[in-house]
Amino acid sequence: MIRVAKSSCVARRVELMEANMAGTLECKHFDQPDETRPFKDHMGHLDVVTIGDRCVGRGVFEPGWHWAEHVKPIVGTHSCQATHTGYVVEGRMAVKMDDGSQTEYGPGDAFFMPPGHDAWIVGDKRCVLIDFTGVSQYAKPS
Repeated sequence: MIRVAKSSCVARRVELMEANMAGTLECKHFDQPDETRPFKDHMGHLDVVTIGDRCVGRGVFEPGWHWAEHVKPIVGTHSCQATHTGYVVEGRMAVKMDDGSQTEYGPGDAFFMPPGHDAWIVGDKRCVLIDFTGVSQYAKPS
């Protein structure tokens, strides 16, 4: 067992990790993700943390990002096949389903995107979102 001064942030993380082993609390920060998956051409990335048995992601999408250009070459599917449920922190993203229906999400919006969609950034600001359901395989080579 690791022992660290109780006043440090490391001690808090160690205590939370030990508590999680007992099935209670866990805390992770996106500034120290378990994994970072870059998008093609440095157009953003997905930071992934695993909490218990769940993956949560913070997607950072640069202006000009388009799923068809910056993720499709990585995964090799016709459209995004992940189901995304989450919250937009900043910026705007448009999503178009394979059936032609389309919507746009912005700051403060909670979203649900079923499989079978394309997406792109709207405007000249980056988009940051938190995804609770579509992270485990997103932007991973197939």
